[in-house]
Amino acid sequence: MDEQSPDDGTPRGDRQGPAHDSEPHAPSPASTAPAAVRVARFWPVVSGGAALALVTVLALVLVYRGQDKPFGFEVEFMAGLAANRADWLTTPALVFNAVGGGLLSTFAVPALVIGGLLLFRRPWAAGYYLLATIASATVTRVIKVIVARPRPEEILVQPDFGSFPSGHSANAAVTAAALGLIFLRTWVWVTGAVYTLLMMFSRTYLGAHWISDTLGGLLVGVGIAVIIWAPFANRLYREHRMPHPPVWVRVRHHA
Repeated sequence: MDEQSPDDGTPRGDRQGPAHDSEPHAPSPASTAPAAVRVARFWPVVSGGAALALVTVLALVLVYRGQDKPFGFEVEFMAGLAANRADWLTTPALVFNAVGGGLLSTFAVPALVIGGLLLFRRPWAAGYYLLATIASATVTRVIKVIVARPRPEEILVQPDFGSFPSGHSANAAVTAAALGLIFLRTWVWVTGAVYTLLMMFSRTYLGAHWISDTLGGLLVGVGIAVIIWAPFANRLYREHRMPHPPVWVRVRHHA
């Protein structure tokens, strides 16, 4: 005998309804649509602001001490590098000097990155990267003029005016951080971190900057990249989650 339902007396085996229907139902559009996602931005923005605040504090310390008075550990480190320079280190350092400054860093590298992002259907990422690099270069230039720190004497290149912060280091850091935030891949973060650290080392090796200059550049680049990322965060995440075949794949598909 079938067990009786306590509410209407109908045998459970004979009841009809969606929960007991033997035929499968197709999922509704609402159940297959991805849930709306909002990217948390508060703590990243706080971190970016803290990085820029540290740059400001470091700049004030340098001005208070005297722009021409580097820290003792910086002098010792610079002397050690100058005494142990070798061709196998100087050549790659000069390559980093060319890539991280001048026309290459101002036009060629950004154009290459932006062009690649556009080819892979990432217009918001391209706009974010462009704005971040411009903002980083502008902030770096303003701080250079205000602090007016002289360059080290053991210098192998002829850079522009102002030692603090390092423009090469800031440019490397903003590029690494921006691409990391765009692609959200561990290997992008690791590659960017290695590139930035090598750039920072090359600047001190060539005698173009003190250690504090490169640290200042690192903080400017990362801080600007994170702060500029905040208003783009949701669009960048949605753009990242969507399939984006390259332009040539779509053209070849329709040919």
